[in-house]
Amino acid sequence: MCREDFTVVSYICSMVHPLRAHIEAISKVTDEEFEYILSHFTTVKLKKHHLLVREGELVKSEYFVLKGCLRAYMTDEKSGKEYTYQFAAENWWISERDAFLNHTPAKTAIECLEDCELLAITFDDTMKLGRELWKYEHYKAVKSAHGFVALQKRMQLMIMGSARERFEHFVKQYPHLYSRIPKATIATYLGVTRETISRLYRK
Repeated sequence: MCREDFTVVSYICSMVHPLRAHIEAISKVTDEEFEYILSHFTTVKLKKHHLLVREGELVKSEYFVLKGCLRAYMTDEKSGKEYTYQFAAENWWISERDAFLNHTPAKTAIECLEDCELLAITFDDTMKLGRELWKYEHYKAVKSAHGFVALQKRMQLMIMGSARERFEHFVKQYPHLYSRIPKATIATYLGVTRETISRLYRK
């Protein structure tokens, strides 16, 4: 790496410190290791309402959120009803996992709920980093395990919890999101109507 490139990468590192902090919550990395990790990412800036992923498209990247909020959702072809299954705000990862890992067309869409700034990494570079840097592979493995546990708890709540329990759990777990996301969109995540959200909120 030439001196000019090193200077640019060092500057970028200071700008995307949230990614390093996220990694180092699990695996400590040196400056050189983080610079190498970061060199595999590209910055993506998108406006509110932009579709990061469209249903039917191939998904080449997964994304770390630096700024903004997104949602992943499915649309019922017959009714047109939307079902949100994931939100992602600062310091969260998001992608259409099935399409990203298995190189198949996306079955869901991802929409920017706000203006967003993301770090994108391709499937090939994800695999490359995993092979070359065990700390990054360990970090991704731990985050994936945590994500599976969170999904399991969400499914249990959706199956067995009441509308009130789902709502209260969401507000308690994601207080920073409740004020940023339209109530109608939260309703599609909790499997309730907009009117139910308004009623529960008033109480």
